Amino acid sequence: MVDKLDLPRHVAFIMDGNGRWAEERGLSRTDGHRAGVARVKEIVKAAREWGIEMITFFAFSTENWNRPKNEIEILMRFLAHFLDREVKELYNNNIRLKIIGRGSPLPEYLQKKIRQAEERTKDNSALTVCLALNYGSRQEIADAARRLSDLAARGEIKPGDINEDLFDKFLYTSGFPDPDLLVRTSGEMRLSSFLLWQLSYAELYFSKVYWPDFKKSEFEKAIKVYQSRERRFGRVNVVKKDN
Repeated sequence: MVDKLDLPRHVAFIMDGNGRWAEERGLSRTDGHRAGVARVKEIVKAAREWGIEMITFFAFSTENWNRPKNEIEILMRFLAHFLDREVKELYNNNIRLKIIGRGSPLPEYLQKKIRQAEERTKDNSALTVCLALNYGSRQEIADAARRLSDLAARGEIKPGDINEDLFDKFLYTSGFPDPDLLVRTSGEMRLSSFLLWQLSYAELYFSKVYWPDFKKSEFEKAIKVYQSRERRFGRVNVVKKDN
């Protein structure tokens, strides 16, 4: 069992390997994505059970628009079905849903479902589930810089006022704790433009398991590795992990 007194506040996931999982089994990529959605539900349930404060899933990147059109359409439908079917359960389990990333060019029907889901669950407090959708970290940082430069041009702030704390307030994740742990599945070891600012001091865990096979037991392994590490944040002395 995981030590509930030493949990990461925020765990971020790069869910990789749905397509390869399906291909190795002679299934369609659609089957792989369907299995991946089921795994999201299991991981959310585990996080809620253990008392983790927040989890973020990299659901769809800005680069994913380069995938085949039919695969993108399937992914959009899966996301819409997830919102239709799971928001009631999230609400009943006191789970808040947040979406980060640009709205456009997501289909309008999906943007509407996102707004409705966020509104319905906004007061829930047991766990925050965040989906990074049409998200890219370089894009996020550029958007924050643009907003700050607009304020400076209008004289509402001075360039000298811009520091890390102020910049952080203009990111999509404003108000969220930075991830303590990043998990990437399928054996790939890169960040893929995911939460580059926010992951500055996160512990990184790379699993060889494809996302559809990343069950609660695999999540538990990742948590145990996190709990075995010393976090120094650039200091010589060990910094006690906060809960």
